[in-house]
Amino acid sequence: MQENRMINLLPGGIRMIVGDVVHDTGNLQEIRMRAGKPLIFMYRGEELIPKKDGNGGAGYIVSKEEIEELLERVSSYSLYAFEEEMKQGFITVGGGHRVGMAGQTVIEGGKVKNLRYITSVNIRMSHEIPGCADKVFPLITRCQRPLHTLLVSPPGCGKTTILRDMIRQISNGNSYTKAMTVGVVDERSEIAGAFCGIPQNDLGIRTDVMDACPKAEGMLMMIRSMRPQVLAVDEIGEAEDVQAVAYAMHCGCKMLATAHAESMEELAGKPVFSRMIEERRFDRYVILKKRGELEAVFDSGGRVM
Repeated sequence: MQENRMINLLPGGIRMIVGDVVHDTGNLQEIRMRAGKPLIFMYRGEELIPKKDGNGGAGYIVSKEEIEELLERVSSYSLYAFEEEMKQGFITVGGGHRVGMAGQTVIEGGKVKNLRYITSVNIRMSHEIPGCADKVFPLITRCQRPLHTLLVSPPGCGKTTILRDMIRQISNGNSYTKAMTVGVVDERSEIAGAFCGIPQNDLGIRTDVMDACPKAEGMLMMIRSMRPQVLAVDEIGEAEDVQAVAYAMHCGCKMLATAHAESMEELAGKPVFSRMIEERRFDRYVILKKRGELEAVFDSGGRVM
């Protein structure tokens, strides 16, 4: 299981706690480590504070040394080699697991160059769930082709997991869509879970990945170099992302993307998305709630389907 790749990098004491209290690592969503504070899991959509012995007594208090050990392991004992990623606040490890960090920033030329004195870590576990997008396909396809689709939810509700399965099924083909060439721009290495450039997650046989590349620039590069029929990106939100999405659509690519919002109303209230909604760029807006469950699907005009 790909979850074990991340769990094996944990310091010994914390790894034992996971083994004692987490009975299904496939439902472990986050591991939060703060120096001098209790270890906290997000498990099956709920916060879980494990005990030191896995049964009773005080919560397991994370030490600064355990955080340092974790960072050495995820960076293969060379944090300097991950400076480019660290200045964005995270490191992505094999399998697509993202290790977010907080501490003291190193500023150079008015911009963040690196992080040091890291005292907080948030591990976001990546999961492959084949078939999790099955319920979406009847709503986002027409004439054996996918429609321009935006998956919308707050963080941690399964957008990336469903997007990953949509990519896989479109790339291989299913009963709702013919097999198509898919280009993935994976800025945070979370969709493909690439390790040394090789995707660790199954994205299908007709998928090309541009890894660790800014979304807007990557979309343009992918269109010019790989001529995808479908283009997929995670967590659009900047003006340049929206412009690149519009360009991709004009080039004939079917667009799959995700965005953060609690509802369609909240999404429409964000300036970067309001014009896109007014211009009916996306054919479908899929609103997700807790653990990837469908809450609502809207058409291009904002009507509930």
